[in-house]
Amino acid sequence: MNQPAGLGASPTLEPVAELESIGVTAFTTTRAHGDFSLAVPDTTEANSRRWTELQRSLAPTAAGLISALQVHGVRIAEHLQPLAGWTRIEGVDAHVVRAPASAAAVTVADCVPAFVAHPSGSVAMVHAGWRGTAARILEQVVARFAELGLPGGELHVHLGPAICGRCYEVGPDVYEQLTGWQTTRNRHVDLRALLAEQAKAAGVRRVSVSVYCTRCDNDRFYSHRAGDAGRQISVIASGVPT
Repeated sequence: MNQPAGLGASPTLEPVAELESIGVTAFTTTRAHGDFSLAVPDTTEANSRRWTELQRSLAPTAAGLISALQVHGVRIAEHLQPLAGWTRIEGVDAHVVRAPASAAAVTVADCVPAFVAHPSGSVAMVHAGWRGTAARILEQVVARFAELGLPGGELHVHLGPAICGRCYEVGPDVYEQLTGWQTTRNRHVDLRALLAEQAKAAGVRRVSVSVYCTRCDNDRFYSHRAGDAGRQISVIASGVPT
């Protein structure tokens, strides 16, 4: 797997063969790489330094890295111009990257990181918790690709490490928003299964899912439900030629 040299010799990262096969670099960090949380007021100098080091280690593949203060919303940022260094914007939960030599990242610790890639090299990185899943943020990203002339049938979608359905219990209101079904008690929900259904309904035929659960595999990944304040990041680099 193509991985930034600066992340060390024993990373993580589950191979995303479907994306590698079309020349796209994509990965998720683990506990071994440290905490990438940028939550205020808990951000440490070490956390910020990890981001800078990550961006520099990506430089052979992507000269620029974009991230955002995520708000569990559905705002999609589109990046058309080449990026330089590490850039952080506000209030965005999905990035569509069409610029050459550029990468996008989301922070996660139970929410689903959704990687989207087209053989042309255009990519997207999506942060989907229950609110984003209920609001169909991934489906909106797929629709945006279609508007750009890149239909869902040509896309690859990978749903990365996230909390599994056995570990993720929600209340009646959230359950109804996610499934449309009413209930009077807490129930378990598999966000990645819902997102996969949404992607397929939008015309995506190539959908893969990580084998890892952030809660079950808490020794490997940070998990909010397990009480962790730390965050890993998921990164995708544009395969658009310069």
